[in-house]
Amino acid sequence: MPATTLGAVAGIPTDPDRDCPLCPRLVDYRHAVRARDPQGWNSPVPSFGRSDAALLIVGLAPGVNGANRTGRPFTGDYAGELLYATLIEFGFATGQFLARPDDSLTLQDCRITNAVRCVPPQNKPLPVEITTCRPFLIATMETMPRLRAIVLLGRVAHDTMLKTLGIRAVLAPFAHGAVHDAGRFKLYDSYHCSRYNTNTRVLTPEMFHSVFARVKADLAEV
Repeated sequence: MPATTLGAVAGIPTDPDRDCPLCPRLVDYRHAVRARDPQGWNSPVPSFGRSDAALLIVGLAPGVNGANRTGRPFTGDYAGELLYATLIEFGFATGQFLARPDDSLTLQDCRITNAVRCVPPQNKPLPVEITTCRPFLIATMETMPRLRAIVLLGRVAHDTMLKTLGIRAVLAPFAHGAVHDAGRFKLYDSYHCSRYNTNTRVLTPEMFHSVFARVKADLAEV
């Protein structure tokens, strides 16, 4: 696969403003959730982790009872339990994950973000919302000079990353455990670590661990 480059995002920050107005449907939903739960975060969720990390994990969007409530990706709902336990096991995180942003969890050479930064109704962002939010993903990647590995949690994250990098879908089909060479990056596909996928055994802990074992081994190569 040929080397890829990121698009220009001059003047775009890595994270949207707390009251980002770009997606009207998401703004309306955010306001509705904020009215029901005024103590929650209820704003675009920023990336978690340092910009000098070699690994970037890309999810779909904040969960209404997870990151949208706590303000930290994959924190507060079931998906974070498997994700952060796996990151700790493979040395990409240290400390204790208590499903709240003031726990002792610290990422190690790893950063986590979402394709869409605002919570969508039914956890289903529209294509136009994914496209609108893509400049923030690009800007995030542009600030990561050591980035070598990108884990894509689910098909939406996979598809938006291909569009971000200008890769034709036929050249990099989504499949759990697939690895795609994208120039300076390698892309690692995984089924999303949602409760539905784990309860139905679409994704087992062993399957999820195998993805991060491959990432760990590849990053160890000089």
